[in-house]
Amino acid sequence: MMVLIKKTNFDFISKRFMFFGFSALLIAASAVSMAVKGLNLGLDFTGGTLLQVQFAQPVTTAQVREAMSKAGLETTIQSFTGRNAYQLKVKGTQENVNEIADKMLAGFTASFPGNAYTEEKRDYVGPVVGRDLAKKALFAFVLSLFGIIVYVAFRFSNPVWGAAGVVALLHDVFVAAGAMSITNREIDLVIVAALLTIAGYSINDTIVIFDRMRENIRMFPKMPLGKLVNTSINETLSRTLLTNLTVLTVVAVLFFAGGEVINNFAFCMLVGSIFGTYSTIAIATPLVYQWENKGK
Repeated sequence: MMVLIKKTNFDFISKRFMFFGFSALLIAASAVSMAVKGLNLGLDFTGGTLLQVQFAQPVTTAQVREAMSKAGLETTIQSFTGRNAYQLKVKGTQENVNEIADKMLAGFTASFPGNAYTEEKRDYVGPVVGRDLAKKALFAFVLSLFGIIVYVAFRFSNPVWGAAGVVALLHDVFVAAGAMSITNREIDLVIVAALLTIAGYSINDTIVIFDRMRENIRMFPKMPLGKLVNTSINETLSRTLLTNLTVLTVVAVLFFAGGEVINNFAFCMLVGSIFGTYSTIAIATPLVYQWENKGK
């Protein structure tokens, strides 16, 4: 097995209140942004205007997106291969479909003055995620968190470990969502998938350290808990950093070179991956130590 860092002996537990304070600031910043700015929900959640046009002369998706950007519109673009046609969606209400569609057409006229186009379709599309589906999704997420607590509690014979893992998981998802709010990035179903991926990534990383803690408890039953936790984190630190650096490298490439279509997804995954690693070391395991040593 490749070893990235050898024989580390960092005292993470003694820094736990610094970690808790830093996380509290992150959560507070995320909460304030969500309260003041809200979440920039995409068309999947809000519904909007659908416009389909066919151009007489070839244009690229990048040119269409630039034309809409100049018109002051954020659009979701789908191309039709071989037809030189595009379907565009813009957030809005059913009442302003014609207003938005006319603005889109004006943008094409301004950006492609010598390229005739034909309007093939103009319509309102409702939100893919309605209230009922959103409630069911939230219920499923809460149920999954309960399942994680039960699973970790059964596996490690301690419900506190499961609760600590869920707190770290929620920390990562909330911070990632807060970063999307602070940067005013659009949240659609792809971002929801990214947030769920972050949740799974976070709890998996936490369980690796919990496994090592369990092994060390069996081998060194008289070792003080603080030393045992620090030893377990340091013993898995090389594996954690090596795995997470691999993920971060891929996500960073997608973010910087993947293009505009997946940029929001890559950004969300980048933030989630960074804080997923951080929370495993600085939140989940220190919370276990803090709970077990409360009153001491």
